[in-house]
Amino acid sequence: MANNDGGPFDDLAVFLAVLETGGFRAAAKRLGRAPSTVSETITRLEARVGSPLFTRTTRAVRPTEVGSALGERVAPLVAEARQALEIARTSAAVVRGPLRLNVPVAVMTDILPPLIDRFLERHPEVTVELMVEDRFVDAIAAGCHAGVRYGESLEQDMIAVPIGPRRQEIALAAAPAYLERRGVPTHPSEIAGHDGVCFRFASGHAAAWEFERGDEIIRIDPVARLTLGTAAVAAGIGHAIAGRGLIFIFRNFLDPALAAGTLVPLLRDWWPAFDGPRLYYPSRFMPAPLRAFLDIVAEDRAGAPDR
Repeated sequence: MANNDGGPFDDLAVFLAVLETGGFRAAAKRLGRAPSTVSETITRLEARVGSPLFTRTTRAVRPTEVGSALGERVAPLVAEARQALEIARTSAAVVRGPLRLNVPVAVMTDILPPLIDRFLERHPEVTVELMVEDRFVDAIAAGCHAGVRYGESLEQDMIAVPIGPRRQEIALAAAPAYLERRGVPTHPSEIAGHDGVCFRFASGHAAAWEFERGDEIIRIDPVARLTLGTAAVAAGIGHAIAGRGLIFIFRNFLDPALAAGTLVPLLRDWWPAFDGPRLYYPSRFMPAPLRAFLDIVAEDRAGAPDR
């Protein structure tokens, strides 16, 4: 959430920050305020509601049933109110103000950065904040103007447009030295005997290794010689290049290494393909920075055949 707007929605903004971050200190850091101020605000709001909104322990701050219900109702209202205020502040002649996007790690290597650079270059009076996560959250309720997602279902009042490539692939590869030492797999079933450089989402779930050819789908659990969080993609690719095992990840992440020959593509016929990411945003309230960013996205799609 934005951090110092004040006004009638301010207490609710603080409440939502505590709800989303799971703690007073984390909320205070996000809002740029003292933890004591956040605590006093919640106490004041609880007195107004007439019921505790959080249960507080030494280890965690969790919403009560009343707190959860309040959060579900006010989150979209506060998000809409903030966006409406930003629209009112925006000049029609000059694009200025913030653009906040909630995006997955997968678009941060080569899809989103060039678009953001072009956007910042064209509109010097805008600011951009990227919330990078590998779990699904309600980006609008979290105070963002838009989000980027792969294939998740959206609410009826959302609009979604392609951003980046229309189709992507997950590729399997390994370093030449590793293949010389351990052999080249010729079928997905052989992968189970190989070491893998694997990734785990923040939720705790490991990224699946699922191969497709025609109507046949094979799911493999490799020996996870090395497991990294999804935020450490570059490090994982580096370890694969160093010969630590097979890697199964977005092909566009591996393209530079494949082109350089430091990684070798494997089982090309089995690489699964899927629709590329989409930028989604509410059909109501479009602030000028978001409209200008959508123009950049449209130009990118028009200029690249696979967009």
